[in-house]
Amino acid sequence: RMSNTSLKHRNFVGEPMGDKPVTALSGVGEALGRKLADQGFDKAYVVLGQFLLLKKDPEMFNEWLKDAIGANSQQALSCTRCLREWCDAFL
Repeated sequence: RMSNTSLKHRNFVGEPMGDKPVTALSGVGEALGRKLADQGFDKAYVVLGQFLLLKKDPEMFNEWLKDAIGANSQQALSCTRCLREWCDAFL
């Protein structure tokens, strides 16, 4: 059976990040993407930078997403897992 990750997640994790928009991240749709961009997090790699600043700590990053842009638990978890798997593949 396929993994329970979305196509968006698999597409993101499956290739270098490059200049992808923040909405390429799993769990980040248009509304959350706008909130992130408004705070200067306009590209996926900028959000990755925040994830790395928080030492790839899933709990800290989830809390940051909830506090900074009002992500719900599912959105935060999805984005965190996406970045963690990307890091495992490329860093």
